[in-house]
Amino acid sequence: MYTLYAIPNCDTVKKARTWLAERGIEYQFHDYKKQGVDRPLLERWLAQKPWEELVNRAGTTWKKLPDAEKPTDTEGAIALMLDRPSVIRRPLIETNGQIVALGFKADEYMNAFRG
Repeated sequence: MYTLYAIPNCDTVKKARTWLAERGIEYQFHDYKKQGVDRPLLERWLAQKPWEELVNRAGTTWKKLPDAEKPTDTEGAIALMLDRPSVIRRPLIETNGQIVALGFKADEYMNAFRG
């Protein structure tokens, strides 16, 4: 079973959810603004992706941050993602503890969800 981590009102997430639904791919939705994220989850993701890929530096949350609050290392990124989960790039989809997709690009999803 896949878990899709995101926030529901994001346009990119809506596109990803539509793509998955059209192909009958089942998943659990985890709203990390409401359900939160914890340090062990972030550490699992960070073992697979660098923090620079997990933090959405193109998003509004990031852009509104004062420079002094923007992380420069993994520990700072963890603190930021715990405090403001909307800064996490979305959607993030994993199965069996492994990230299979980060963000949404249809061609990447075709490869990630084969079989």
